[in-house]
Amino acid sequence: MRNPKRKAALRILITEDHASTRMGVKQILREEFSSLHFGEAGDEAATLALLDQEAWDLLILDISLPGRSGVEVLPEVKRRRPKLPVLVYSAHREEEFALHMFRAGAAGYLTKERAPEELCQAVECILRGGLYLSQTLSCRVLDARRTDASARPHEGLSAREFQVLRMIAAGKSGKAAAGELGLSQKTVSTYRVRILRKLQVRSTAELVQYAMRERLI
Repeated sequence: MRNPKRKAALRILITEDHASTRMGVKQILREEFSSLHFGEAGDEAATLALLDQEAWDLLILDISLPGRSGVEVLPEVKRRRPKLPVLVYSAHREEEFALHMFRAGAAGYLTKERAPEELCQAVECILRGGLYLSQTLSCRVLDARRTDASARPHEGLSAREFQVLRMIAAGKSGKAAAGELGLSQKTVSTYRVRILRKLQVRSTAELVQYAMRERLI
């Protein structure tokens, strides 16, 4: 699967808070791609700093990060570098976050339990301009019918609603969520009402229970 036409070093930024995982990703990719330059970040601040300092061919982004998660980092990355392809590489199951990450601009979603060969396939696919999805996820993404009985209620949330959901479920106040998202408290309150309606829950307590049950936090 090596790409003999690529002459310049492939520049990959890895955002992952565990150094051992970053090392493993680099090792897997070095076995497949001949010329690589890596950047490493453990959180949002380091990621955005490296985005400002250098040009990258691909960002490999984890969801579980200290501070703001990959769910919140991805929209900011796409705002700053709209053409930068992003592969989400996460321990979270596809059904938990994948659809929302694609809506926010991800070019691929891969769970960490997948075989190393699949990481290389995902990178190659994305670098060729494609989207990388598993067969199961492809069915969910390509199926435009939102009345599917197998669809989970949170899959119908917008990217912003999903962000607000996770913040509320994590115990953040409306004021704190508004500050992080650059919104007014009134707007966050409006999102909360929409979320409760879409998830068919009646209170913040039930919302938190839903988020925990679906492993969204």
